[in-house]
Amino acid sequence: MKKVYGDDMIYGLTGGIATGKSTVAEMLRELGAYIIDADQISRQVVEPDQLGAKRIREHFGKELFTVDGQLKRDKLAQIIFHNSSARKQLNHLLHPIIMKEMQRQTDKILKQEKDAVVIWDIPLLYEENLTNFVQKVIVIYVPQEVQCRRLQLRNNLNQEEAESRIQSQLSIEEKKSLADYLIDNSGTVQQTKRQVVALWNHLT
Repeated sequence: MKKVYGDDMIYGLTGGIATGKSTVAEMLRELGAYIIDADQISRQVVEPDQLGAKRIREHFGKELFTVDGQLKRDKLAQIIFHNSSARKQLNHLLHPIIMKEMQRQTDKILKQEKDAVVIWDIPLLYEENLTNFVQKVIVIYVPQEVQCRRLQLRNNLNQEEAESRIQSQLSIEEKKSLADYLIDNSGTVQQTKRQVVALWNHLT
């Protein structure tokens, strides 16, 4: 169900794995945007005794947790990156909790500052059909070969492992075609920053 914020514009920020979305989000934050980070919230909801952790334990088993209740993220990642049905099940379990918290944070910001630029940073915005929660979408883009190379270096993966993770998401070219605003992050940091500043000036 779509969350209605009246005349307020909520922007979605997305991209592919290793396209540099976090870098652009930080640039926007420095310019004055309020970033609601779905990844950060997803980590919070699986902390010990949180509802997300409880749901994972019930559906995937206690072996995914340490004795003190910490989620074994690497072990969970190995399961979901190679099993699309498990990945969908995990998203089904956690997304309602995450979206509720994102809405709560947004409401709080807009009550305090009605002209705030609020950006929802959601990696799987398109994959999970969450675009109805935002009015416009900003996509961070690099060509897939650049994406693969950066992911290999960042996560110490071989090419096959990197491609498997990339293919678990909607292709970056398709996301590019769906974007309302596009930031090409395949060049230098300075080139990306110029695009981000231009976008910020447009949004404000």
